[in-house]
Amino acid sequence: MRLPLVIDLETKYTFRQYSDPKQLRITVVGAYDYATDTSHTFLEEELGELYSLMEKASYIVGFNIVGFDLPVLSAYYPGDVKQFKTLDLLDDIRNKLGRRLSLDMLLKATLGKQKTGHGLQAVEFYKEGKIEELKSYCLHDVLFTKDLFEYGCEHATVYFLEGVAKTAVPVSWKTYRRPLEEQHDISLTLPF
Repeated sequence: MRLPLVIDLETKYTFRQYSDPKQLRITVVGAYDYATDTSHTFLEEELGELYSLMEKASYIVGFNIVGFDLPVLSAYYPGDVKQFKTLDLLDDIRNKLGRRLSLDMLLKATLGKQKTGHGLQAVEFYKEGKIEELKSYCLHDVLFTKDLFEYGCEHATVYFLEGVAKTAVPVSWKTYRRPLEEQHDISLTLPF
């Protein structure tokens, strides 16, 4: 039985320095594994441990994973990251609204929570050698994304503020939370 894996990653560089996501280089990947109800962080040199979780997952869930996380990860992963089944919360909401919303906007209106920082701060943590702070920041984003995903699964709606008005966005995420029994149809890496 396969269950979702929620991921987020942070990079050494920004798009100000490189336009190709593959050149941004990973500092840390955070993951929440529904199969074991555990969260993990993986530094760049530990990514092999992440791959087996990704390959066992029913879906890879995240916020901007199709446009950012998976393209960055493709510089490392020996298989084809496009073969993973995904639910990109940002893409799903953008397809419904015709515009992007930040994770922070959705968290505030839906859950009354707020992110602890921003991606550029994560780059600074890395440059300053603050690896534990970097891991913590990344894992907070993973757990916030998980909380938003679960709210959407349970209520079929998430919210954002438009001025002072709380606006609903209907979502159909519940199916992504269900276990899958089918075999993998992706190229699996060698065990690490």
